Amino acid sequence: MRWLLHPAASALGVATLCLLAILGPLLSPSHTTLYHTSGPVLTLYWAVLLDLFAVWALITIMLLFARRPGRRQAMLWSALVLALPWILLKNISMLAEFSLPHWVSVSLFTLLFATFVTLSVCWKPWFQPTFQRVLRPLTVIFGFVALNGLVLIAQLLWFAWQARALNSPVALHHPQSSSMHRAADGRVIWIILDELSYRQVYEQRFPGLSLPAFDAIAHQSTVFTHVVPAGAYTEEVVPSLMTGLPVDRIRASSGGQLFLHNPTAGAWQPFDQHQTVFEDALDAGYSTAAAGWYNPYCRILPQVLDRCFWTFTLPYPGEILANQSPAKNMTQQLLRRIEAISLWPPALHIVPLLDALEPERHIEDFREIRKAGDSILADRDANFVFLHLPIPHPEGIYNRRSKILAASSKSYQDSYIDNLALADRYLAHVRGLLQQQGEWDSSTIVIMGDHSWRTSFIWSKSGDWTPEEEAASHGGQFDDRPAYIVKLPQQQQASRINATFKAIRTRALLDALIAGQLHTIDDLDRWTKEQK
Repeated sequence: MRWLLHPAASALGVATLCLLAILGPLLSPSHTTLYHTSGPVLTLYWAVLLDLFAVWALITIMLLFARRPGRRQAMLWSALVLALPWILLKNISMLAEFSLPHWVSVSLFTLLFATFVTLSVCWKPWFQPTFQRVLRPLTVIFGFVALNGLVLIAQLLWFAWQARALNSPVALHHPQSSSMHRAADGRVIWIILDELSYRQVYEQRFPGLSLPAFDAIAHQSTVFTHVVPAGAYTEEVVPSLMTGLPVDRIRASSGGQLFLHNPTAGAWQPFDQHQTVFEDALDAGYSTAAAGWYNPYCRILPQVLDRCFWTFTLPYPGEILANQSPAKNMTQQLLRRIEAISLWPPALHIVPLLDALEPERHIEDFREIRKAGDSILADRDANFVFLHLPIPHPEGIYNRRSKILAASSKSYQDSYIDNLALADRYLAHVRGLLQQQGEWDSSTIVIMGDHSWRTSFIWSKSGDWTPEEEAASHGGQFDDRPAYIVKLPQQQQASRINATFKAIRTRALLDALIAGQLHTIDDLDRWTKEQK
């Protein structure tokens, strides 16, 4: 069996190296990719394993054709070995989440391809002994990598078993009859608009951008002008806002349990859903409901939510989708690769996973959450409501000129500015729903960004950065202040709080609003000053 074993071992080693970017996220000890997946997680595992076995089989067949010494063996092995540096660089750029400069990719590809052509043209039979001396250590190296590949396959199977029921329906908290009396006190509605910038909405609005809903709300709300964000990444910020504790990192188990790193204590601790504002609302007699994006709210908060919906459909590396069959994922990957090869290196440029929000998936998430949010808002018994929308988070998914949800086209490239217009339209929609139900004036509404528009350290470095965004941000300048707006019940007067306010105090603010301690603008101003 040596004729098959040696090529198969080398092939597994090469296949493992070629697919590091696809294997890595599912094998990461932080399990964050798995944590944020809202679809059937087993689909991801089967798709990745199928991809690995397909590449393994293909390379094995290739190496079987290269068993006998000679020109064919040298050319096939040369093609395989010379392709690896370029493939590995692409894999590393994806795993490290940095955008590989296009000129680097093209230069390396050209150099390696030129080397292969030179070897092919200049090959002489007397090169064979030298080639064999080079080939022996290479097969040993690939064999060693293959052993690691077997370990990785075992890990994937183990993690898949642990995560087999990760997104199965869970039993939520059941509202108590005592919560019904709270409806008469007015609803508390907490809305997070992802990446909402104070500067872009109220301070230095892009010329010509109309935000009538934001302006109308400001006329009967208190706008905070100097909010200190709780962080820069949603997966850390939202747990911090819910708990009132600082969080600078998260990780999850393969079974989905969330752990938070507290930089003040310098320690990891499991996320406790009962130590959140949702438990506070239940204790105060409210019925809780949530519809959100990115964070698995229904999975981490089932015992403190009476109603829940969440979604996040960002494609996994390799264009794998959790809600597609492994066979369909494989077909889609094959078509994408054929298309990429036909267009040569420019089409193979890879951007970081977190920057690669496909507009179609972004639009789908927005529509699903808006629909679930509307259902919750129509339910009068849901009187503590949390809504987390994926706007105005880039990439652009809205054309403010035609006023339709759409991906960028050749004639028009949507931007963060367009998404701000969509966020404004959404707020007008929410206000209209509540006014139809006679609940707008009586409701307490908190509207905020989890963080500001992350221009200089994320988006201005991406390939989707537009001239409009460059102009709006004054060359990519980063202002870390998220928008933060509070409308008290029956408030009809505009107000501003110019003092510094730490967003991490959001839980304390919501607790005070739930308890009915803040009735007037002066109450809110006084409470804010006491938080220092």
